[in-house]
Amino acid sequence: MRRDDAVVSLGEHASPILPLRRAGESVGLTDLYCKDEGALPTGSFKARGAAVGISRARELGVQRFAMPSNGNAGSAWSLYAARAGMQAIIVMPAVSPTIHRTQCLLAGAKVVLVDGLINDAGRLVSRACAKGGVYDASTLKEPYRIEGKKTLGFEIAEQFEWNVPDVIVYPTGGGVGLIGMHKAFRELQAIGLLGPALPHFIAVQSCGCAPIVKAFRERRDVSQPWDGASTVAFGINVPKAIGDFLVLRILTETGGSAIAVDDEDILEYQERLAKHEGVLASLEGAATLAAVAQARKLGTIGAGERVLIINTASGALHSESACPPIETLGVDDELQIARDH
Repeated sequence: MRRDDAVVSLGEHASPILPLRRAGESVGLTDLYCKDEGALPTGSFKARGAAVGISRARELGVQRFAMPSNGNAGSAWSLYAARAGMQAIIVMPAVSPTIHRTQCLLAGAKVVLVDGLINDAGRLVSRACAKGGVYDASTLKEPYRIEGKKTLGFEIAEQFEWNVPDVIVYPTGGGVGLIGMHKAFRELQAIGLLGPALPHFIAVQSCGCAPIVKAFRERRDVSQPWDGASTVAFGINVPKAIGDFLVLRILTETGGSAIAVDDEDILEYQERLAKHEGVLASLEGAATLAAVAQARKLGTIGAGERVLIINTASGALHSESACPPIETLGVDDELQIARDH
């Protein structure tokens, strides 16, 4: 950024890092933490990329942009665009969570639904932007979103007093947050604020959509598109990530791993985080704790390691899928409540 007057802000701040003592004990760890990105403006880590991406676009004179989104990114970029007086065009899968469509529409964005998944939405955006007049804000199609995501790594380093965790566990769809963190750590190493040891990254996906996990296990440099992708954690329902080669390279360079977890486990660990720690995690964030439990059983994570999971969004955005049936009582049934409890 060269002009302060181009900066678009919704009051960004460092998201908290919370120790997870009870959850840690349940998976055999004494040093487990969660960075809760649900506390950011727009309710997710996508605010990081939107704040920097929209600010730079405004500085460059962009009036309209288009991007594909599964939900959180569309919401964040629509709201920051509204703040900047810019027109957002968000192309989303028709099966994306309704709440995100509503947020985009409330912010004045044009929402286009596509009968397919995010890769199909991305192709539609690319064709539209190729005609001119619309800025392509798709993942890794412009260099500024990742600079915003990089702040996640800067915060982690500072909050851990420049002694970064042994392991960082990240829910991976497009994987830009993981790429950004690694970039941040490398830059901090270059200026002498971090030592030679970097965290081992673990990329987490759902068993219903795990192209990066499959490619990592097969020691491939890129992933293959995942057929029939489906998961309750819709934010990581990405059949083929544009930056998959970067994610796979980082996993290898840091001695990391890639783990796929069942949807049933995702729902279970979302409930555990809420009940044991008071953390209302997104389904994507809950997937990281499910992966930690699996990694402990496999020995991928040692009992004495300091582990950080990333909750990428507030569970308030789409927690209804995990809600069990609730009994409805009449207005005069308070005595029944007392007897039951």
